Parts: sequence; structure tokens; C-alpha cells
Amino acid sequence: QVQLVESGGGLVQAGGSLRLSCAGSAPTFSNSAMAWFRQAPGKEREFVAAMSSSGAYIGYADSVKGRFTISRDNAENTAYLQMNSLKPEDTAVYFCAASTRRGFTRVESNYDYWGQGTQVTVSS
Repeated sequence: QVQLVESGGGLVQAGGSLRLSCAGSAPTFSNSAMAWFRQAPGKEREFVAAMSSSGAYIGYADSVKGRFTISRDNAENTAYLQMNSLKPEDTAVYFCAASTRRGFTRVESNYDYWGQGTQVTVSS
């Protein structure tokens, strides 16, 4: 079982930055692929970024490529999402997720554990 707790959300102006953190429980965290998803009001949850357990494989949604960076520190059992050049359309609840698989995957159903979500609001 992997427990995930997100933090770092908040209100920011367009063009600003936020860094989300996802604290996971040992010892399985380092063996888990990690991802960030988001859900805007009235919309389905969508993929944002993912990283394999080793960190060797990374992928992003086209809408955030070049602005967001996913990373992880397995020694600290923590994953991060650095979000720069934020836009109002990035407003959503952001969820981190962990998979029992080690390999990179964008598919939501491949993730077994989810955090409670953290709200990100970008004002224009």
C-alpha cells in the first residue's frame, strides 16, 4: 500500500509558478511509476506528466510541455511537479498517482494509488 499526500497548491497570477509535492510512503515508493493528473471543474481527469520508477522515462501532455517539469527524489519518497508560465486554463485539482508498475505510463487506469488532490487556481 502506498499513501500519497499532495501539497503546494494555491492561487497564483497568470505567468507565475508553483511547485507541487507528493509525499509517498516507503518502501514501495521507489519501485513505483509516478504521475500527475488534473481535473478542472466540469471536465474529466486528464494526464499531465509521468515518470518511471528510475526516472529514466518521462512524458508530458502537449498542453504543459515546456512549462511543467516532473521529478522525484526516491531517497525522500517525494515526487514534484514544477509548474512555470501558468495559464488560467491550468486551473484544476491536481492529483499525484503511483503505479505498482515500474515503467512509464500515461494511462490513468494503470495507477493504483491516488492522493487527495490539491487545488491550483490561476487568475488572469
